[in-house]
Amino acid sequence: MNAFLLQYLPIVIFLGIAAALGVVFVLAGATLGPTNPDAEKLSSYECGFNAFDDARMKFDVRFYLVSILFIIFDLEVAFLFPWAVALMKLPQAAGIFAFWSMMSFLGVLTIGFIYEWKKGALEWE
Repeated sequence: MNAFLLQYLPIVIFLGIAAALGVVFVLAGATLGPTNPDAEKLSSYECGFNAFDDARMKFDVRFYLVSILFIIFDLEVAFLFPWAVALMKLPQAAGIFAFWSMMSFLGVLTIGFIYEWKKGALEWE
């Protein structure tokens, strides 16, 4: 049993060093880093309006539109990588079908991107 547990000793040492380094870096950043808070740094920035305000106020939906467009085109890249890896391993007929299927998928996304561009969804005023 001891020999079995000794095999895990390098992993335990590695995890201990990683945890110690993490604590040292966080403490060094907290103690040595400059802190100059001002109103601009402490203001809300995620969605463009204050977090603790009236829930019925009007807000700009462009932030949400840009974030949705980012998610759409980020997913496109997420589909492209595994497709590119698997494409070369497919047989000839299946590879041709997979290639043109992805080209049609990219075509639809390109048409959607051009539509959004023409409608001015990417313009930020």
